[in-house]
Amino acid sequence: MSLMNQTNQTIEFMEIHSSEFYAYYGMFCMAAYLLGSIPSAVWIGKSFYNIDVREHGSGNAGATNTFRVLGKGPGTVVLIMDILKGYLASSLVYAFIAIFPQPFEWNAFRIVNIQLMLGASAVIGHLLPVFAGFKGGKGIATLAGMIIALNPLAALCAIGIFLIVLLLTRFVSLGSMLGGLSIPVLFVSVFGKSMPEFRQPSVVIFTIAIAVLVVITHRKNINRLIHGNESKAKLFPKHRRSN
Repeated sequence: MSLMNQTNQTIEFMEIHSSEFYAYYGMFCMAAYLLGSIPSAVWIGKSFYNIDVREHGSGNAGATNTFRVLGKGPGTVVLIMDILKGYLASSLVYAFIAIFPQPFEWNAFRIVNIQLMLGASAVIGHLLPVFAGFKGGKGIATLAGMIIALNPLAALCAIGIFLIVLLLTRFVSLGSMLGGLSIPVLFVSVFGKSMPEFRQPSVVIFTIAIAVLVVITHRKNINRLIHGNESKAKLFPKHRRSN
Protein backbone atom coordinates (compact mmCIF):
# COMPACT_ATOMS: atom_id res chain seq x y z
CA MET A 1 0.00 0.00 0.00
CA SER A 2 1.41 3.38 -0.99
CA LEU A 3 2.07 6.15 1.47
CA MET A 4 -0.65 8.26 -0.19
CA ASN A 5 -3.26 5.52 0.28
CA GLN A 6 -2.28 5.06 3.90
CA THR A 7 -2.57 8.81 4.49
CA ASN A 8 -6.01 8.95 2.84
CA GLN A 9 -7.25 6.03 4.90
CA THR A 10 -5.97 7.66 8.10
CA ILE A 11 -7.74 10.93 7.25
CA GLU A 12 -10.97 9.05 6.44
CA PHE A 13 -10.69 7.11 9.72
CA MET A 14 -10.24 10.34 11.68
CA GLU A 15 -13.20 12.02 9.94
CA ILE A 16 -15.51 9.09 10.69
CA HIS A 17 -14.49 8.93 14.32
CA SER A 18 -14.57 12.70 14.66
CA SER A 19 -18.23 12.77 13.65
CA GLU A 20 -18.95 9.95 16.10
CA PHE A 21 -17.03 11.85 18.78
CA TYR A 22 -19.18 14.96 18.47
CA ALA A 23 -22.36 12.90 18.27
CA TYR A 24 -21.49 11.24 21.58
CA TYR A 25 -20.38 14.61 22.93
CA GLY A 26 -23.86 15.98 22.29
CA MET A 27 -25.49 12.93 23.87
CA PHE A 28 -23.32 13.19 26.97
CA CYS A 29 -24.19 16.89 27.33
CA MET A 30 -27.88 16.01 27.03
CA ALA A 31 -27.45 13.27 29.66
CA ALA A 32 -25.73 15.81 31.94
CA TYR A 33 -28.59 18.27 31.42
CA LEU A 34 -31.19 15.61 32.27
CA LEU A 35 -29.19 14.64 35.35
CA GLY A 36 -29.13 18.27 36.44
CA SER A 37 -32.86 18.54 35.76
CA ILE A 38 -33.72 16.08 38.53
CA PRO A 39 -35.69 18.41 40.86
CA SER A 40 -34.69 16.84 44.15
CA ALA A 41 -36.21 19.59 46.30
CA VAL A 42 -39.52 19.49 44.45
CA TRP A 43 -39.80 15.70 44.38
CA ILE A 44 -38.85 15.22 48.05
CA GLY A 45 -41.18 18.02 49.15
CA LYS A 46 -44.15 16.69 47.18
CA SER A 47 -43.50 12.98 47.81
CA PHE A 48 -42.95 13.08 51.58
CA TYR A 49 -44.51 16.34 52.77
CA ASN A 50 -47.08 17.19 50.09
CA ILE A 51 -45.37 20.58 49.79
CA ASP A 52 -43.96 22.30 46.72
CA VAL A 53 -41.02 24.26 48.16
CA ARG A 54 -41.31 26.71 45.25
CA GLU A 55 -44.55 27.97 46.79
CA HIS A 56 -42.91 28.79 50.12
CA GLY A 57 -39.91 30.66 51.48
CA SER A 58 -37.77 32.18 48.74
CA GLY A 59 -39.61 30.26 46.04
CA ASN A 60 -36.47 28.48 44.84
CA ALA A 61 -36.23 24.73 44.28
CA GLY A 62 -32.88 24.35 46.00
CA ALA A 63 -31.26 23.06 49.15
CA THR A 64 -31.30 26.41 51.00
CA ASN A 65 -35.04 26.86 50.60
CA THR A 66 -35.60 23.19 51.49
CA PHE A 67 -33.75 23.74 54.77
CA ARG A 68 -35.92 26.80 55.36
CA VAL A 69 -39.25 25.18 54.47
CA LEU A 70 -38.87 21.48 55.35
CA GLY A 71 -36.05 21.40 57.89
CA LYS A 72 -32.57 20.04 58.40
CA GLY A 73 -33.17 16.40 57.35
CA PRO A 74 -34.81 17.00 53.96
CA GLY A 75 -32.49 19.96 53.35
CA THR A 76 -29.42 17.79 53.87
CA VAL A 77 -30.73 15.12 51.49
CA VAL A 78 -31.47 17.71 48.81
CA LEU A 79 -28.05 19.33 49.29
CA ILE A 80 -26.26 16.00 48.82
CA MET A 81 -28.37 15.11 45.79
CA ASP A 82 -27.77 18.48 44.14
CA ILE A 83 -24.02 18.26 44.72
CA LEU A 84 -23.99 14.75 43.28
CA LYS A 85 -25.76 15.97 40.15
CA GLY A 86 -22.89 18.32 39.32
CA TYR A 87 -20.20 15.84 40.35
CA LEU A 88 -21.61 12.91 38.39
CA ALA A 89 -22.31 15.04 35.32
CA SER A 90 -18.71 16.29 35.14
CA SER A 91 -17.44 12.77 35.83
CA LEU A 92 -19.19 11.50 32.69
CA VAL A 93 -16.00 12.53 30.91
CA TYR A 94 -14.43 9.24 32.03
CA ALA A 95 -17.18 7.26 30.32
CA PHE A 96 -16.43 9.39 27.28
CA ILE A 97 -12.75 8.45 27.47
CA ALA A 98 -13.67 4.75 27.76
CA ILE A 99 -15.70 4.98 24.55
CA PHE A 100 -13.10 6.98 22.63
CA PRO A 101 -9.63 5.93 23.85
CA GLN A 102 -8.23 6.38 20.32
CA PRO A 103 -7.36 8.16 18.08
CA PHE A 104 -7.90 11.26 20.22
CA GLU A 105 -5.22 12.63 22.48
CA TRP A 106 -6.69 12.71 25.97
CA ASN A 107 -4.68 15.27 27.91
CA ALA A 108 -5.53 17.31 30.99
CA PHE A 109 -6.53 20.34 28.91
CA ARG A 110 -9.08 18.43 26.81
CA ILE A 111 -10.48 16.54 29.80
CA VAL A 112 -11.03 19.77 31.76
CA ASN A 113 -12.76 21.41 28.78
CA ILE A 114 -15.19 18.53 28.41
CA GLN A 115 -15.82 18.49 32.16
CA LEU A 116 -16.70 22.18 31.91
CA MET A 117 -19.29 21.52 29.22
CA LEU A 118 -20.82 18.54 31.04
CA GLY A 119 -20.95 20.36 34.36
CA ALA A 120 -22.39 23.49 32.78
CA SER A 121 -25.10 21.35 31.17
CA ALA A 122 -26.03 19.98 34.60
CA VAL A 123 -26.16 23.48 36.12
CA ILE A 124 -28.44 24.64 33.30
CA GLY A 125 -30.59 21.60 34.01
CA HIS A 126 -30.85 22.62 37.66
CA LEU A 127 -31.73 26.21 36.76
CA LEU A 128 -34.20 25.19 34.04
CA PRO A 129 -35.31 21.63 34.87
CA VAL A 130 -37.34 19.92 32.17
CA PHE A 131 -38.91 17.68 34.85
CA ALA A 132 -40.24 20.65 36.89
CA GLY A 133 -41.63 23.12 34.39
CA PHE A 134 -38.25 24.81 33.86
CA LYS A 135 -38.49 26.44 37.29
CA GLY A 136 -35.52 25.34 39.35
CA GLY A 137 -33.05 26.60 41.93
CA LYS A 138 -29.99 28.82 41.87
CA GLY A 139 -27.57 26.02 41.01
CA ILE A 140 -25.01 26.69 43.75
CA ALA A 141 -24.91 23.12 45.11
CA THR A 142 -24.82 21.60 41.62
CA LEU A 143 -22.05 24.04 40.70
CA ALA A 144 -20.18 22.98 43.85
CA GLY A 145 -20.40 19.33 42.76
CA MET A 146 -19.04 20.26 39.36
CA ILE A 147 -16.13 22.14 40.94
CA ILE A 148 -15.37 19.17 43.21
CA ALA A 149 -15.05 16.99 40.11
CA LEU A 150 -12.82 19.56 38.39
CA ASN A 151 -10.52 20.40 41.29
CA PRO A 152 -11.29 18.92 44.72
CA LEU A 153 -8.75 21.11 46.51
CA ALA A 154 -10.13 24.35 45.07
CA ALA A 155 -13.63 23.16 45.94
CA LEU A 156 -12.54 22.41 49.51
CA CYS A 157 -11.13 25.92 49.89
CA ALA A 158 -14.31 27.52 48.48
CA ILE A 159 -16.47 25.39 50.78
CA GLY A 160 -14.22 26.43 53.67
CA ILE A 161 -14.82 30.10 52.85
CA PHE A 162 -18.57 29.44 52.66
CA LEU A 163 -18.60 27.69 56.05
CA ILE A 164 -16.50 30.34 57.79
CA VAL A 165 -18.77 33.13 56.54
CA LEU A 166 -21.87 31.10 57.43
CA LEU A 167 -20.66 30.43 60.98
CA LEU A 168 -19.66 34.06 61.51
CA THR A 169 -22.76 35.69 60.01
CA ARG A 170 -25.39 32.90 59.67
CA PHE A 171 -26.13 34.26 56.18
CA VAL A 172 -26.21 31.37 53.69
CA SER A 173 -26.48 33.82 50.80
CA LEU A 174 -23.38 35.80 51.84
CA GLY A 175 -21.36 32.61 52.30
CA SER A 176 -22.49 31.35 48.89
CA MET A 177 -21.53 34.60 47.18
CA LEU A 178 -18.09 34.88 48.77
CA GLY A 179 -17.40 31.21 48.11
CA GLY A 180 -18.40 31.66 44.47
CA LEU A 181 -16.35 34.83 44.07
CA SER A 182 -13.27 32.96 45.35
CA ILE A 183 -13.43 30.39 42.54
CA PRO A 184 -11.58 32.40 39.84
CA VAL A 185 -8.80 33.27 42.28
CA LEU A 186 -8.46 29.69 43.52
CA PHE A 187 -8.46 28.07 40.07
CA VAL A 188 -6.32 30.54 38.16
CA SER A 189 -4.01 32.18 40.72
CA VAL A 190 -3.63 29.56 43.45
CA PHE A 191 -3.83 26.15 41.78
CA GLY A 192 -3.13 27.31 38.22
CA LYS A 193 0.56 27.66 39.08
CA SER A 194 1.03 23.91 39.38
CA MET A 195 -1.83 22.85 37.08
CA PRO A 196 -1.66 24.94 33.87
CA GLU A 197 -4.87 23.38 32.51
CA PHE A 198 -6.69 25.66 34.96
CA ARG A 199 -5.14 28.75 33.37
CA GLN A 200 -6.41 28.08 29.85
CA PRO A 201 -8.88 30.69 28.53
CA SER A 202 -11.91 28.40 28.81
CA VAL A 203 -11.35 27.93 32.55
CA VAL A 204 -10.62 31.62 33.15
CA ILE A 205 -13.84 32.62 31.36
CA PHE A 206 -15.84 29.90 33.10
CA THR A 207 -14.69 30.75 36.61
CA ILE A 208 -15.34 34.45 36.06
CA ALA A 209 -18.79 33.51 34.74
CA ILE A 210 -19.38 31.55 37.96
CA ALA A 211 -18.63 34.64 40.02
CA VAL A 212 -20.94 36.78 37.89
CA LEU A 213 -23.71 34.14 37.94
CA VAL A 214 -23.54 33.82 41.71
CA VAL A 215 -24.00 37.57 42.11
CA ILE A 216 -26.83 37.73 39.55
CA THR A 217 -28.75 34.84 41.13
CA HIS A 218 -28.43 36.48 44.55
CA ARG A 219 -29.71 39.94 43.56
CA LYS A 220 -32.69 39.72 45.91
CA ASN A 221 -30.46 38.46 48.72
CA ILE A 222 -28.06 41.36 48.20
CA ASN A 223 -30.96 43.79 48.43
CA ARG A 224 -32.18 42.14 51.65
CA LEU A 225 -28.66 42.18 53.11
CA ILE A 226 -28.35 45.90 52.37
CA HIS A 227 -31.70 46.61 54.03
CA GLY A 228 -31.01 44.31 56.98
CA ASN A 229 -33.89 41.89 56.45
CA GLU A 230 -32.10 38.83 55.08
CA SER A 231 -33.05 35.64 56.92
CA LYS A 232 -30.36 34.01 59.06
CA ALA A 233 -29.80 30.26 59.18
CA LYS A 234 -30.82 28.53 62.40
CA LEU A 235 -27.60 26.63 62.91
CA PHE A 236 -27.80 25.85 66.62
CA PRO A 237 -30.59 25.47 69.21
CA LYS A 238 -29.90 28.93 70.68
CA HIS A 239 -30.56 30.44 67.25
CA ARG A 240 -33.94 28.75 67.12
CA ARG A 241 -34.85 30.14 70.54
CA SER A 242 -33.73 33.65 69.64
CA ASN A 243 -35.70 33.57 66.37
